Formats: sequence, C-alpha cells, structure tokens
Amino acid sequence: MALLRNHSVSLPEKARQIRASIISAIYLAGSGHAGSSLSIVDVLTYLYDEVLRYDPERPDWPGRDWLVFSKGHGAPALYATLAHAGFFDVSELPSLRALGSRLQGHPKAGLLPGVDVSTGSLGQGLSISVGLALSFRRRSWPNRVFTILGDGEMQEGQNWEAMMAAASFGLNNLIAIVDRNGLQNDGPTEDIIRLNDLAAKARAFDWHAETVDGHDFDAIAASINHALTAGRPVLIVANTVKGKGVSYMEGVVEWHHHPINDSEYAKAMAELGAVNA
Repeated sequence: MALLRNHSVSLPEKARQIRASIISAIYLAGSGHAGSSLSIVDVLTYLYDEVLRYDPERPDWPGRDWLVFSKGHGAPALYATLAHAGFFDVSELPSLRALGSRLQGHPKAGLLPGVDVSTGSLGQGLSISVGLALSFRRRSWPNRVFTILGDGEMQEGQNWEAMMAAASFGLNNLIAIVDRNGLQNDGPTEDIIRLNDLAAKARAFDWHAETVDGHDFDAIAASINHALTAGRPVLIVANTVKGKGVSYMEGVVEWHHHPINDSEYAKAMAELGAVNA
C-alpha cells in the first residue's frame, strides 16, 4: 500500500514548490534553518516521489518504509515534503515554530503524521536507524530504513559506532544519505573537523558507498537503485549546495540559520517563481 504518485508533475517542479513552501514558512516564523533545508530538497523529493513505501492516509501503516531525519534542524524541508506528499494540508506549513504548532523547530514523533522519530540532537539518528533496521530484519519484515544526515553531524563519534554495528549485523535494509553541503553553523566543515572522503571511510567500515550530485535526479536515482540491491548497509554522499535555489543563500554559511526579511523573502519567491506557497 502506498500513495499513488502524481507523475504528471515533474520532479524539478515538485522540488521548486517545496522550496517555495520552505521559504514562506521560515519567513512567517521569523526563524529557521533555510540553507540546511534547501540543500536536501531534491533528495527528499525523489525519495517521497519514487522510492519510499508509505500511505499518507495511514501514516502508521506497518508495512511502511521509515525515514529518520537525523539533521532535525532542517525540519522545514521535511515538513514541506510531507505536506506536498499528502500527510497533512500545506495550509498548516505557515505555523512553523509557533507555540502549540505541530511543526516544531525539530521533528517530534507522535505530533505530526509522517514523523516517526524525534530528532535534532545531532549524531543520534543513525543509531536509532540501526536499531529499527535490526528489529525489522530479525522479524523478517520488509520495511526499509532511510536516514538523512548532515555532514557536520558526521563529526559525531556515535555515527561511526553505528556504522560498525550496521556492518556487523549485515543490515541490508539500511540506507543513509549525507547532505554534503560543506557548511555547518560555525563555517566550512573542513575548517572545523575535516571529513575528507566520507564514501571511502564508509567503505572501510564495510558499507557500500557512493558519492553523487545531490541536485541531479538521474544521479540520485541511479545511486538509490544501486543501494537497494547492494546487500549491505549503504551510505550515499550527496554533494549539495547550502541554500540551493535561492541565489543569495547559495553557499553562504550565514544562511545556516538566519531570519528572512521582507525584501529577501520577495527576492527568494521571485526566483522560485512563486508569490506565495
């Protein structure tokens, strides 16, 4: 059971709509991680349109695939993607970060349909995913676990313990995707704690690993197709651009977390071909 996707709308158009919704929500909230949200949109768009098994009318459907959004500060991207996938109405997106809203600054399990795991304390999502994948495998259940990680988050040692465990348990139902935009809150990742070649590190941990252009849908598709038949845990390093889709945000570390003023909002929405979302 899964949502019957609307393939009459192209992937780039869906991604554009999601980016416009992100900008609108963060602008109205007066806070939020725009750069980190925009960089992962194309990956999320492809996953929810082409890969994940889910039913938005039954978000707790036992046969669903699980997505653990470990880089929880990028929640506006997850919320916008879930709304456009039908889990809740897009009219709720402007409530981002409001008191009492279901769309809190970090995803909270049990609060919003489609969010199964609370995240935001960086470095924990992959360990949670290992536990889920191991549980599904031991029960011979078909569920797959997809984990979205930030690249700065890969400086956390807990991720590497989780990677050792995943390989030891032979978790072929676990796919982790790193949003490799090269920037974190304090600056370039390589100026803080060098990550170097993450795919090579993952292979040393006995994972299948690939590096792809995280904004090229064909490349994303090919890499995920490889991942689904790899027979071992998979790490996809998606090279992305912080703030992708909004020219003045692209590659600018200050947009990791920054409010959007009136003129910036107008310019962003014009570039995204939208006046509201």
